[in-house]
Amino acid sequence: MELEIILGLIFPFLGTVLGSSMVFLLKDKLNNKVQKILLGFASGVMIAASIWSLITPAIEMSSDMSLPWLPAAIGFLLGVGFLLLLDTLIPHMHLNSEEVEGLQGKKKLKKSTMLVFAVTLHNIPEGMAVGVVLAGAYYGNTMLSMTAALALSIGIALQNLPEGAIISMPLIGEGYTKPKAFMLGTLSGIVEPIAAIITILLIGVIEPILPYLLAFAAGAMIYVVVEELIPEAQEGKHSNLATIALSLGFVLMMILDIALS
Repeated sequence: MELEIILGLIFPFLGTVLGSSMVFLLKDKLNNKVQKILLGFASGVMIAASIWSLITPAIEMSSDMSLPWLPAAIGFLLGVGFLLLLDTLIPHMHLNSEEVEGLQGKKKLKKSTMLVFAVTLHNIPEGMAVGVVLAGAYYGNTMLSMTAALALSIGIALQNLPEGAIISMPLIGEGYTKPKAFMLGTLSGIVEPIAAIITILLIGVIEPILPYLLAFAAGAMIYVVVEELIPEAQEGKHSNLATIALSLGFVLMMILDIALS
């Protein structure tokens, strides 16, 4: 059981590390078509994970309430509201190559720093989601199994693969060395295991509000998909690649969650 928890904590971070390592394998920025595919795939994984690994268990845990949907609804809206607040305080830092090229010196550095910072903050709810599900499974919550927790962890790791590459690769074009770009991309993902560990340690306190937390994480993840990933996947010349990749990511995560549950 302890080994499964360790793996569940490590998988998402390894996804970011592997994605960020693309700076050593690719000569220049990501091909536009490849970026669309990766963003679409990540979107599909996150949507499916939000539904089957987070919202569904949240509703099942509340089945003895007169309004079993209420905790999931409140938690989901709070998750959306939390990310909306973050995006209000931190300006959007979309990966628009034309915008990047128009920036110089300190402005360009600020954009890069803010981008990494924004993604790092967005990774916190994902870490919370993994921590909540792992803790619930470990302490015997019948609605959460360890295999389902690992499925969520693997799904987020798959989502972090393209995210790590999409963060790190543009930094090369902005003058960063490959090791530094790799380090910044990797650091953006370190908050996930940290947030997960803190959540696990606090499970005794937060267990009564577990359905709310699961839905909170789902709301935050869906917000990232709608506000960040999908718009970036549709930038530039129209293509159906992102839509196809989203469908494949959704189905893969759905299969992982159901097959391993």
